[in-house]
Amino acid sequence: MRSLLSLALTMTTIMATAFQLVAEDVFPDGTPIPDWFREVRPTDISQLGTPYRITDHGVANDSTVLQTEKIQAVIDEAHAAGGGVIVVPAGTFLSGSLFFKPGTHLHLEEHAVIKGSDDISHFQLLPTRIEGQNRNYFAALINADGLDGFTISGKGTLDGNGLRYWRSFWLRRAFNPDCTNLDEMRPRVLFVSNSKNVQVSGIRLINSPFWTSHYYKCENVKLLDLHIFAPRAPVKAPSSDAIDLDVCRNVLIKNCYMSVNDDAVALKGGKGPFADRDENNGGNYNILIEDCDFGFCHSALTCGSESIHNRNIILRRTRVDDAQRLLHLKMRPDTPQKYEYILLEDIVGAARTMLDIRPWTQFFDLQGEKDIRMGYGSHITLRRVAMKTNTAFGIKASDQYGLANFTLEHVTLSAEDEQEVPAGFIDNLRLSDVTVNGKGIGEQRH
Repeated sequence: MRSLLSLALTMTTIMATAFQLVAEDVFPDGTPIPDWFREVRPTDISQLGTPYRITDHGVANDSTVLQTEKIQAVIDEAHAAGGGVIVVPAGTFLSGSLFFKPGTHLHLEEHAVIKGSDDISHFQLLPTRIEGQNRNYFAALINADGLDGFTISGKGTLDGNGLRYWRSFWLRRAFNPDCTNLDEMRPRVLFVSNSKNVQVSGIRLINSPFWTSHYYKCENVKLLDLHIFAPRAPVKAPSSDAIDLDVCRNVLIKNCYMSVNDDAVALKGGKGPFADRDENNGGNYNILIEDCDFGFCHSALTCGSESIHNRNIILRRTRVDDAQRLLHLKMRPDTPQKYEYILLEDIVGAARTMLDIRPWTQFFDLQGEKDIRMGYGSHITLRRVAMKTNTAFGIKASDQYGLANFTLEHVTLSAEDEQEVPAGFIDNLRLSDVTVNGKGIGEQRH
């Protein structure tokens, strides 16, 4: 009881003082964080061109009628006229895949809902990016490709309407336990690709059939004040990742709530023994996640499962409730991987495991190669963390990857399993003011 009380007091202290701390304006590798990351402004749709209220352009306020073609016609009309804002008023509008064009934006007014069809035939099959591959798959509910300055704003909702897809997935998995995610046909809610200067703010993204939001080859992306949810009961929403960053640079995720039945923020970029040679693949660089709350999720922050290189990643000023993991490094021996310069600081809450690193071999495929591909994790820092955990360290030694330059400082944990600190196989492990169940580990270097 005493240790739990101490943990609670530590959590309170961290949350109270985190905003008073003078944050270093540098990424973990020491490079300056640009001012762009601190310039947070609400989307002003009055500056984005003519508003196109969909109910003024032939779209009925009727949740029972599929209106994909009519909504798409409004987007196309706005694009043809030089751009504008597609405004969705209060009400529920049923749709299949929609495609935004240059100069067009989406604004969801309060109580407005674009609800995805639960019939996969209402989503286009086309070349896209999914699970670390460029291949034919289904378009998302909302799609934006090759845009500069695209925005989604408002207080409304993108509802993936996933229940029928979830039930079908679990039925297929029961019939064939080896089926993959792609064997059951499911759309995402939001897919933005090959775009820059993107802002998605204020809205709710819920009940996704598959990944909730996916950003591929995007630069300068701000995700602000979002509420992202998919259930774990009574029917689990499989693979409903909140935010997937896939070959992205300069991303700010701020003031968001995420609770999904998979990873909350997942960094992706490609898979396979030659993934680093494929021009479609790449790393994620300069990712700042701050002032967010995480409900249930498999991991608050994950590197993998399809990932090559992630560098300069920060997760800070965050509360985590009921996560399975705080940080998960999926080490995939069929893919060359490097996860480096990752910082987690000012974190409070509860996770079954604080730090999880182990071989990840689901759907392992060396594609005929004889030798595995080594992975590396280095310059990983956890600072000012106070958490209740089942297991503090889910780290396994392996000859499939190398770990170096890990730092834990000012870390206070309450753990059911007092697993020993993973010394010996992490080169240059530094511990400073680390306490587990009231027992100080002290200053150590291994």
